[in-house]
Amino acid sequence: MSTTRQLPAAYAAFCLWFGLAALGVICLSWSLVAALLHPFIPEARGRRLGRRAISRGFRFYLRLISALGACRFEFEGIDTLTDAGPLILAPNHPCLLDAVMVVAQLPNVACVMKAALLRNIFLGGGARLARYIPNDRPLQMVHAACRDLAAGGQILLFPEGTRTVRYPVNAIISSIALIAKKAQIPVQTLIIETDSAYLSKGWTLFRQPPLPIHYRIRLGRRFDPPTTSASFAAELEDYFASELAHAHLIPPQFAESAAQAHHTPDPAAP
Repeated sequence: MSTTRQLPAAYAAFCLWFGLAALGVICLSWSLVAALLHPFIPEARGRRLGRRAISRGFRFYLRLISALGACRFEFEGIDTLTDAGPLILAPNHPCLLDAVMVVAQLPNVACVMKAALLRNIFLGGGARLARYIPNDRPLQMVHAACRDLAAGGQILLFPEGTRTVRYPVNAIISSIALIAKKAQIPVQTLIIETDSAYLSKGWTLFRQPPLPIHYRIRLGRRFDPPTTSASFAAELEDYFASELAHAHLIPPQFAESAAQAHHTPDPAAP
């Protein structure tokens, strides 16, 4: 658990509103430019330009809120994936900032995202230019992901399907195994830890969290392409549960569950 001294309430409120405004300006500005460019740029070039622009914009945002003292970010080994070739990136999903943090570090990532976001004024233009993948039609999503991987891209897919609501991890969805099996591409897990509930499931965008917030992302195990979907989902869920059971940073809504899990007697013990 984090013991960092909290920022004064007035300054924390400024950080929240200034940070959200900055992110909104970054996303909206690029989305409008990208929407204008999209019809005139060949697909491969648009994909490359779109992904690099989003990555740099998100990286600037993370540096900004770090400089304000609102957040502290630790990235352990993530940059080594830049030249690692096609991979399916599979992080756990404590909050809405997870995709921002991962994409900020890696310039050739296609996010699997809600289809409605492709029509969002702040995100849609950039997402379409970068050829992000909507998840509303599972079969088309799998084929689109496989095509992107075959072209040398990396796919960001949250295997929980939504933000974590069950300690330490939600049930794993089958689509990640289907994509890995069909594309014959490894699954690289990422372990995300945080000491805050900010933008977790049910947390509204403008609700003030205690600041600063500490985030840590590290490389997890890399899994070979599976042979069966069901067993792979179970294996992946067990792996995340094992790793997150030893997390240094625990969101407050899971603190009690974590404490109970750590003090549960081992039935096999004498």
